[in-house]
Amino acid sequence: MLFNAISYLCTLFEHMKRQILYLIAIVLLFSSCGEYNKILKSQDYELKYEYAKKYFEQKKYSRAYTLFSELATIYKGTERAEEVLYLLARSYYLAKDYISSGQYFTTYYTNYPKGQYTELARFYAGYGYYLDSPEPALDQSGTYKALEELQLFLEYYPTSERAEEAQNILISLQEKLVEKEYLNAKLYYNLGSYMGNNYESAVITAQNALKDYPYTKFREPLSFLILRSKFQEASQSVEEKKADRFRDVIDEYYSYINEYPESPNLKEARRMFNIANKYVKE
Repeated sequence: MLFNAISYLCTLFEHMKRQILYLIAIVLLFSSCGEYNKILKSQDYELKYEYAKKYFEQKKYSRAYTLFSELATIYKGTERAEEVLYLLARSYYLAKDYISSGQYFTTYYTNYPKGQYTELARFYAGYGYYLDSPEPALDQSGTYKALEELQLFLEYYPTSERAEEAQNILISLQEKLVEKEYLNAKLYYNLGSYMGNNYESAVITAQNALKDYPYTKFREPLSFLILRSKFQEASQSVEEKKADRFRDVIDEYYSYINEYPESPNLKEARRMFNIANKYVKE
């Protein structure tokens, strides 16, 4: 009996302790919200400035950028304007709002081309757009923006300690653009002769990708897709065009095997060559 009573009291105590902690957390939360709302309504900009920096240090970035946004207008033209604008951009960046941060970083380095944080602003503008860059199958406007910003960063700061990282990111972004073109070319190939000659579009798309990015890791699959597309176009052509188009397939075959003599696609490439060769000999 005594043991059961003690056990019950311990359980009750633990439950009460959790409830008390929960209530304390609620009180602190409302107290914090009340404090923040007072700061928002305050006309004491010095106080807002101190709290904006405090919230930034506490990683409460949405509160920080809300205050810094107002202060950027208030302190425009003053000694604090530069720091406030940079911290505004940095707050958005750390809150993972990379579009807004990129806009403010750009505003910063435009207004302060030789400012204290200009190198960082240029780097993080590009890096933020890079982090926001979508999957290859989606629209790549953000990728182009990241490329633009990071290329400018390297032009201005070629010896920066972040230059190598920026260069590696540029390569990664370029590969994403090539992959996008590769997917587009494959789509054209899969459409075949549906509502037109999509094989030709596949060839043009792949060739343009190779021209723009000759050292891409997608070079081999793009080259093979060109060969396959030309072969399918020739196979589905009217008789009077087949011979010329299969000659083009043979030329493409030799270019492909010369560059990729150990490709896993050699068997398929050879099959296409043999068929093409029959038409040319005839």
